[in-house]
Amino acid sequence: QVQLAESGGGLVPAGGSLRLSCAASGRAFSNYAMGWFRQAPGKEREFVAAIGWSGSRTVYADSVKGRFTISRDNAKNTGNLQMNSLKPEDTAVYYCAAKRWTTDVYVRANEYDYWGQGTQVTVSS
Repeated sequence: QVQLAESGGGLVPAGGSLRLSCAASGRAFSNYAMGWFRQAPGKEREFVAAIGWSGSRTVYADSVKGRFTISRDNAKNTGNLQMNSLKPEDTAVYYCAAKRWTTDVYVRANEYDYWGQGTQVTVSS
């Protein structure tokens, strides 16, 4: 298994940027697909971005395409989400997730095996 911990959230004005990080421990992160999800109060967990085990395959939700960039550094056991041009509707708790033993990419939350505790992102108007 792998343990995940997010960091980098905070309060930013609309149009600003944040870089979220996901630190993995326990097992080699290179064996896992990785994704980012977010959840606002009263809403279901929403897909944001995903990346395959090699880092060459990526997919983004339409709502963040062109603004967010997902990446990973398997040598450092980290994943990252660079968020630019932030909007108030991006406000949510952001979670990183991993799925073991796969070379595919996944966009549904119930397909993932491991989750971090989340980090709060708040974008002011």
